[in-house]
Amino acid sequence: MAAGGFCKLPNGCVVVALNLPSPGSGSGFVRVLVLAQNRARALTRLRNLGLRAVYLRGNAAPPTPDEITAVLHHPDGLIWRTAPDSAGQELSQELWHPIRALLRRPTAQA
Repeated sequence: MAAGGFCKLPNGCVVVALNLPSPGSGSGFVRVLVLAQNRARALTRLRNLGLRAVYLRGNAAPPTPDEITAVLHHPDGLIWRTAPDSAGQELSQELWHPIRALLRRPTAQA
């Protein structure tokens, strides 16, 4: 199950963060951030993009303040980057990407 969490903002909106398997490639995870009116709408936004098996159970990995700032300043309110590995190494050098860049990534062909 993918790790994830949420944070409710003072204006009533929520930021949902999920670590999901990278679509199109069998290895690796991506950290996806979604800004929406509530958690259900955030998950619906992802499902409408083709990420069908997206669920948020618990609040084990809520978004950090830096992640919240990044998604608030993006016009779509839906961004991603490579998730840190399980050893806790942070990939702070990688910039956030719009979600359309993730969904159109070329797949490795054998």
